[in-house]
Amino acid sequence: MSKHIDPVAAASIPDDRISLANGIAKDTRAAVVSALLEDLASTAVQRDKSGGTAKRERDLIRQSGLLLLTIPESLGGAGSDLNETLNISRQIAAVDSSLAHLFAFHHFMLATLQFFSPESQWKPLFEQTVQHQWFWGNALNPLDKRTSIVPGKNEGEYFVNGSKSFCSGATDSDMLVVSAVQANVAGLVIAAIPTTRQGITVHDDWDNIGQRQTDSGGVSFEQVALFDSEILRSPGPLGSPFASLRSCLGQLILTNIYLGIAEGALAQAAGYVNANVQPWWASRAESVGEDPLVLRNFGEYWVEVAGARALTDLAQQRFQTAFNLGDDVNESIRGETAISIATAKVASARAVLNVSSRIFEVLGARATTAKFGFDRFWRNARTHSLHDPLDYKLLELGAWSLSKKIPEPSFYS
Repeated sequence: MSKHIDPVAAASIPDDRISLANGIAKDTRAAVVSALLEDLASTAVQRDKSGGTAKRERDLIRQSGLLLLTIPESLGGAGSDLNETLNISRQIAAVDSSLAHLFAFHHFMLATLQFFSPESQWKPLFEQTVQHQWFWGNALNPLDKRTSIVPGKNEGEYFVNGSKSFCSGATDSDMLVVSAVQANVAGLVIAAIPTTRQGITVHDDWDNIGQRQTDSGGVSFEQVALFDSEILRSPGPLGSPFASLRSCLGQLILTNIYLGIAEGALAQAAGYVNANVQPWWASRAESVGEDPLVLRNFGEYWVEVAGARALTDLAQQRFQTAFNLGDDVNESIRGETAISIATAKVASARAVLNVSSRIFEVLGARATTAKFGFDRFWRNARTHSLHDPLDYKLLELGAWSLSKKIPEPSFYS
């Protein structure tokens, strides 16, 4: 079912911000992204306080055309690569990491179709995504195995029952990528189904300290019809070195969101300090720009963020190279790509947690006023960085550093 912007909300949005054609066109994409960022930034603090579904903002993204970035031009999309899409996700995260999460996970779900299914299966889904402006949501939580499928009476017919947690973007989505377990079938069964199918209930139960508008709550399934044609069987989850690149992309998305939050925190801190902060009396400095405490802290923030950025950019280049190889990617290339991404992820997570907390040392006591919302950077980073333990990334990196052992492909490495 096609989604459209509410007429009341659309009345206040300039036409150039909701032009699908502009969002796809390469020469106007930067302007579309800039307008979107300006809009998201103007309401980010208040929406963080409110929580819930960012319906208006999701519709802005729909109408911008940016949901079609990674769909080939031959199918009506922009034909962009994942590198550009990740960079845009990072830019969005700097002003609104919840919406960056939803935007990036939409493209993550589209990529999942390519990783786990043949062209004959994902191509029609891409075409329908263009036709109906679908926004994809996630119900693929590999650690939550409470959802199962059982065969129906007719050949090629199944039913899904159970529940899923951490279903980012399921609310207001058009399609879901779902994982389930099946008796006598090894591993997970992955399928793509409409969110509005009878028996699916998306729960409004996400109330966490950060990422408050990702709608990452639960979804329940009660005798939901599933057809064989909707199951992603070939090569299926982790079914080939190329298919196992999916987890690399997931980790790279997280890395870019961490980095974007860090960049946003640093930029907003600099703006606030320049406009509002006076040098500490004991510094003897005439301006805040000469205060040694301020300069030293900003220097440290800069080094951490710049280092994480360099590692992330390198990891993205390696991932894009591996992705472009398609079925020709081998275990060695896949493994070294995973190592590069894990390195960037650890650096970005550490940078964002440190910077988003320590900026208050230069912002001062007045910056803790709720209206500024500076605390959201740390809350978002702390919530998101718990997705999977960094300690286990460090174990993988230690094994690589010590003996050049590449990580075993999984849904998290």
